[in-house]
Amino acid sequence: MNPELVLDAKAALGEGPLWSAKDRCLYWVDIDAGHVHLFDPVSAADRTIRVGQAVGTVVPRRRGGVMLALRHGFASLDLQTERVEMLVDPQPDEGTRFNDGKCDPAGRFWAGTLDPTDAPRRGALYRLDADLSVHTMIPRVTIANGIAWSLDARTLYFIDTPTLRVTAFDYDNHSGNIANPRTVVEIPEEDGWPDGMAIDAAGNLWIGMWEGYQVGCWNPRTGRKLASIRVPAKRVTACAFGGENLDELYITTARMELSDEELEEHPHSGGIFRVKPGVRGIRAFEFAG
Repeated sequence: MNPELVLDAKAALGEGPLWSAKDRCLYWVDIDAGHVHLFDPVSAADRTIRVGQAVGTVVPRRRGGVMLALRHGFASLDLQTERVEMLVDPQPDEGTRFNDGKCDPAGRFWAGTLDPTDAPRRGALYRLDADLSVHTMIPRVTIANGIAWSLDARTLYFIDTPTLRVTAFDYDNHSGNIANPRTVVEIPEEDGWPDGMAIDAAGNLWIGMWEGYQVGCWNPRTGRKLASIRVPAKRVTACAFGGENLDELYITTARMELSDEELEEHPHSGGIFRVKPGVRGIRAFEFAG
């Protein structure tokens, strides 16, 4: 499986890919630049919306537009007017910023934070409900990253990057509560640092590996690694299934803090790549509020 470069974006920190079936495009963000992108793979057009602060992730909203997890909290974005409306900040004045996140099957928006200085356990994983109430779900997180739900909506999978593991929780889709944390995947150091995550229609987890030049696929029921997609970029950040049949895997990468020699060796770092891995994904859930 050799991924093709579909957008030479040269993003400093490309992240948060998500396929919008409604708009038939890939949402993604360049975090520190504060840019939300809409990439149309048919025309190859990439629309940029500047939101004025670091943006960790973007998810669709059922009533229209999208929801964002920004440096200063949860916000909505009108894709027509490009107006940003700040909604709630669960960590005011903490010096943290939001990072990765997704919506659960019931339409709640989960997103986590980190300290930009990499200080340990200063972040958390939060849940934004449809009534815009915020709940702290996992405290003392260092780098909140990939999140996904099992196909039967009974398990939440979560990555705190420095732990080098995927943690599973019992998940109640009715209440949004989680319990019984346990390790289901342990990632070898030589594979890189686990970052953003997607789940396929067979229930396997696809994880972007920061400093690992790859997207890895693991079976969370056995902990076994099933596949690896080599990416011509050192800092692979996340992946998302997209396309008309959800059989294409889009991969985001970063170029921040790479040396001149590393950029010369991998000049498309910060680009968006695409590959057909032979499996399909599932449709992204929308925020219900």
